[in-house]
Amino acid sequence: MSDERPPDPQPIDLAPLCAETALRLLQHGAESALVESLSRRVGEALGAERVEIALMANAATVTVRIRGRSKTTVRRNLDRGINMQMVMDVQRLVLDVEAGKLDRATYRTRLLALAPRHHPRWLVALMVGLSCACFARLNHADWMACGLVAVAGSVAMGVRQLLAHLHFNPVIVFAVTAFVATSLTVVGFRYDLSATPRAAMAASVLLLVPGYPLINSVSDMLKGYMNTGISRGMYALLLSAATCTGILSAMTVWRVWGWLP
Repeated sequence: MSDERPPDPQPIDLAPLCAETALRLLQHGAESALVESLSRRVGEALGAERVEIALMANAATVTVRIRGRSKTTVRRNLDRGINMQMVMDVQRLVLDVEAGKLDRATYRTRLLALAPRHHPRWLVALMVGLSCACFARLNHADWMACGLVAVAGSVAMGVRQLLAHLHFNPVIVFAVTAFVATSLTVVGFRYDLSATPRAAMAASVLLLVPGYPLINSVSDMLKGYMNTGISRGMYALLLSAATCTGILSAMTVWRVWGWLP
């Protein structure tokens, strides 16, 4: 940091910075209480008298007040996918600002330079397939069914990653992925490869459970953020409906009703 005294903060400088902080957190799945807290704290640590934040499903509104002058900024939120590494990186930057280690310019530079780190796609697909197989085993599936689930889960995750990379709508991605996973496990029924094919069909689509949006939805509503809580809950239900559509489509096409007695 430079020894020169930085210029006095102005609302026009801090409002976009606080809004960008809120946006980075919202885009990567942070709960609303954390988004509001960190955005307010960084503004106050950089010299703001008051920071007011209103969160919506697709936007964040930030007002910063300093010495009787205020500035309001509205930023549109685009979903970037859940990534807790990004949330933790923003938290660390805010803590550094509060500790006096970063000034406004350095914080802005480092915040804009943050980028999500991704594991190799093949590794993610493999681990997801193995995780689904472990759930199948916990549901008393035999080893052949577990193998089917591992293959189906890995292939389905690969399809999901490919469609997401091509920027397909998430609803379509979930429906197609569920169709692929269910279709692959139908092999267990058609060729009598397993004594527990129902467990295989159920476990192969566990990668599509929208757990994080559902948890955030309940957390937001319990903490008074009804707007974002309801919107996140509805989004999770929409993804669940898309998954059900994919499963039912596969059962209809292959004429195998594995989940029914």
